[in-house]
Formats: sequence, structure tokens, C-alpha cells
Amino acid sequence: MNTTQTNTSNSKNILNSDVEVKGTVRFTGELTFDGKLDGDISSEGTLNLGDNAVVKGNINANSVVVRGKVNGNIVSREKIDIKTKTELFGDIRAPKLVIEEGVTFVGKTEVNPNKLAPTPPPAPAANGTPKNPEPIKAGRL
Repeated sequence: MNTTQTNTSNSKNILNSDVEVKGTVRFTGELTFDGKLDGDISSEGTLNLGDNAVVKGNINANSVVVRGKVNGNIVSREKIDIKTKTELFGDIRAPKLVIEEGVTFVGKTEVNPNKLAPTPPPAPAANGTPKNPEPIKAGRL
């Protein structure tokens, strides 16, 4: 099984730029990742991607600081902070989002700090008037 897992809740883990991982990375606590990953990251903790990080996969963590290159979706339960010079190709979803100047971002965002449901469109008028009245035709009677 291609899984790396760290279980100490307050631990600070570092994987430097000479590290290459294929598979799923799971951790609690805090991880600084500056290497290459071909797979997903899943955590209840904080992920810090370094300037040399290259991630091809989805990220799901409590909080994410993004640097380097990411090709995948990012979901955070607290905050996503995208630093300058980051290249991100994927969708992001978080209650809070910070994007610095100089970021390349191609994707969709969903930022919903209050976790509100989308508001429905207004209902049509109840006075019996049709939405699209029939046009008046000019001509002979």
C-alpha cells in the first residue's frame, strides 16, 4: 500500500525538496512538504507547501498554505492561503481564502465562511400576470 502516515497530533513534519512520493500522504499535526507528490494529501492538520513543491493530486486538510505547483483540487475546513508565484490548476473550496498578487490560478472557487446554502432565485409574481406576455401585432384589424 502506498500510504505515508504520521499520528502525533502536535508534530511538525518536514519533507524536503529531494523527496518524491507516489501514493496517498496522511498526517495529523503540521506538515511542510517541499518535494514531489503523485497522489493525494489528506489531513486533519495544517499543510504548508514549499516553493519547490509539485503536487499532482487532490488536497484535503484543515488549513493549507500553497506554494509551488499544484495540479488538483484543494478543500480546506478553515483556510487556504495561496502565496505569490504559486501555480494552481484546480478547484478550491474553503471558508476563508487569501490569494496574493502574482499567483497563477485556473479553476473555480467556493468561499463560504458562514456555510450558507445558495439563495433560490426570486419566485414569479403571484398576481396572475404571465411572465412573457404575448406581443401586440401591428397591422389591419
